Amino acid sequence: MARTKSTLSLFCLLTCLVCKAQEVNNENVLWYDEPAANWNEALPVGNGRIGGMIFGGIEEERIQLNEETVWAGEPGNNVPQDVYPQIQELRKLLFSGQNEKAQNLANETFPRQAPQNSNYGMPYQTVGEFLLTFPDHQKVENYRRDLDIGNAIAAVEYDIDGVHFKRNYFVSYPDQVMVIHLTSSQPGKISTELNFESIQEKHQISVQNQMLQLDGKSGDIDNKSGKVEFQSLAYPIVVSGSILQKEKSIEIKDADEVLIFLSIGTNFKNYQDLSNSAEKVAVDYLERARSKSFAELKESHIQDYKYLFDRVNLKFGSGTGSNLPTDERLENFSGTDDLSLVSLYFQFGRYLLISSSRPGGQPANLQGIWNHQLTPPWDSKYTVNINTEMNYWPAEVTNLSELHEPLFQMLKELANTGRESAREMYNVSGWNMHHNTDIWRVTGIIDGGFYGMWPMGGAWLSQHLWQHYLYTGDREFLKEYYPVLRSTAEFYADVLQEEPENQWLVVAPSMSPENKYQDDVGITYGTTMDNQLVFDVFSNAIRAAEELGQDQDFSEKLKNFRKRLPPMQIGQHAQLQEWIKDWDDPGNKHRHISHLYGLHPAAQISPFENPELFSAAKKTLEFRGDKSTGWSMGWKVNFWARLLNGNRAYDLIKTQLTLVEDGTEEGGTYPNLLDAHPPFQIDGNFGCTAGIAEMLLQSHDGAVHLLPALPDAWKKGSVKGIKARGGFEVDIDWQDNSLKTVIIDSELGGLLRIRTEEVLLDTDGNELPRALQENSNKYYQNPRIKMPIISENAQVELPELPEYNIYDVQTEKGKSYTFKTK
Repeated sequence: MARTKSTLSLFCLLTCLVCKAQEVNNENVLWYDEPAANWNEALPVGNGRIGGMIFGGIEEERIQLNEETVWAGEPGNNVPQDVYPQIQELRKLLFSGQNEKAQNLANETFPRQAPQNSNYGMPYQTVGEFLLTFPDHQKVENYRRDLDIGNAIAAVEYDIDGVHFKRNYFVSYPDQVMVIHLTSSQPGKISTELNFESIQEKHQISVQNQMLQLDGKSGDIDNKSGKVEFQSLAYPIVVSGSILQKEKSIEIKDADEVLIFLSIGTNFKNYQDLSNSAEKVAVDYLERARSKSFAELKESHIQDYKYLFDRVNLKFGSGTGSNLPTDERLENFSGTDDLSLVSLYFQFGRYLLISSSRPGGQPANLQGIWNHQLTPPWDSKYTVNINTEMNYWPAEVTNLSELHEPLFQMLKELANTGRESAREMYNVSGWNMHHNTDIWRVTGIIDGGFYGMWPMGGAWLSQHLWQHYLYTGDREFLKEYYPVLRSTAEFYADVLQEEPENQWLVVAPSMSPENKYQDDVGITYGTTMDNQLVFDVFSNAIRAAEELGQDQDFSEKLKNFRKRLPPMQIGQHAQLQEWIKDWDDPGNKHRHISHLYGLHPAAQISPFENPELFSAAKKTLEFRGDKSTGWSMGWKVNFWARLLNGNRAYDLIKTQLTLVEDGTEEGGTYPNLLDAHPPFQIDGNFGCTAGIAEMLLQSHDGAVHLLPALPDAWKKGSVKGIKARGGFEVDIDWQDNSLKTVIIDSELGGLLRIRTEEVLLDTDGNELPRALQENSNKYYQNPRIKMPIISENAQVELPELPEYNIYDVQTEKGKSYTFKTK
């Protein structure tokens, strides 16, 4: 279809106006002076549902495509049958100290390879690639490709023989299509051919009605047949020029301008239902979008995106290197003061969350929504012994609360499928899952008896429900999701066993995720992380019931169980014990540091309430060391922030911002700023974004703590729009490593308690009232943790803390409060 010249003039005018209004902020741009050489250099775009990786090729542009519901397999759980007797036997073996026999039984009961009648979850799969070939585009000058994360638009541009060519790419959430816009500085210069490719075994490519079409079906894995049908449509609109339909491609010649719509639909309706029409979904989105001009599409896309992205702004003092390509900035970072790369990396994490997790869709998986394989690493599933949770650590604190919704919806669905695993495997009520799940919400063991014998996935995931309430105070949300919190607590109330030595109530069998305490043996009972998780599960259910005024008898039952959970223990090396017995090896550098869950993301280890535990957590972290896989370094940034050590946290950020190339075996960051586990896992990006926020603001430990872990290198800066528990939005400015001003908007009203090293004054110059009483803000309160058991041999050094000023301000809902330092 061709537009008229008058349409082109109006079109170009509108486009210029939009471009002028949306000038690129260089602080929020990734850019490069050559095309991507591989997938880990391509640039990610997405709208939560559709993802694309832009390679920026010259003669051939590749756009690798994903749609969030294209997974192998079909509906159905993976819960093994008739294993409760083995669970009982495992408990007997563990309680009698026969740990190796227990591990062998677990491995036999749940073999590493899935049995023929079961599966270990399905992989997330690629749709394919969309290709644009450009004849005679060889010798180019002034090449640039970039990703403007301030507007969520990617671009490629270059010159050939005095003609300037440019391509823009974005994926619109309002219009649910990918938009590609090709322009040149002279008329009649755009010639290209459109193609699809796919590595899916079941697919076909065709052309009809000037529309290129890719139809396919997902793969068969284990005992499941691939039943997700998908259709991808490419529809070009040209100004002048001509369109030629071929059997499996579309050729465009001598056009002034080309606008291409990419629409993808699947038959996925929900995790139990594949009754949608892939064709109807794809066509309907395409029909609605193609009636709009590029300017209209771009404007609505930017408006929607910036509504989320612009809520938070982070700036540091003057730095160097921002005029260099992003890969060169990464390569030079350790020897420069290019702090704007840190703020770019922080905002890139927020960009990725906006682009991979939108209300009504699926949660961000192990690679967000970007994957070019049929069997990606770890199947790109939802690994819930850290990775999925880490994906959502930035959601609340960086002011993207509604992007949490897909995870909450998945929790509702898991609470349904997880009743089967609770009943069939453990013979109890409530719901549970293990360390992994997929789009079909499987809750049985995955990856065998060593890695998979961890029935705590629901315990950790459900923390996100309570944390959302602490940040938002949304009572209707709490009412809606209370059944999930209650059912989680029901499972652990029923499944706890009395261990023989101290009569503590423990989860058995279980493990400390992916770690072991002797050769090839990880299965045990009462691990520190399990105890911490159950403590939080019970506490959340108790507090939610109190808030809603219901379930008093159930709450009392949980309180009694909570008293009988094992206390945290400090072992012979002055470390926080990982296991119920003092088995820790100071030389163990394992990437999982699960027993520090109580330090972060939980709030059970405090320098103010239990300094011995605080010191033991620090000792544990020192033993484990800094260098690790990408996501593990991201978690350690948060740990050191919680330990109030900004310099150590920043050292880890610098380690994370180490340029690594495709195929490298060490963690760091790829040229496109994606986390190198390796290979790519998106959780490292999200973990570092959350960690930077945690260095600037904390609200888990009884107060809104301003600049709790500011590194010496961050001498001057500002952050605006980050969130604190209790419904507070906070803007902070600092100079010479000291707080200068803070503006706090109170969205819920109530007591605002502030902790800071500086003396705070109100706008009249009066010091704020000092805190004298217990904190009465219900969004801050944490249940008391038992004093730890400390080994006789341990020499615990208590932390040396700054002198903090604690202030209390009574706030009104909807009002803003400005304070400055003395």
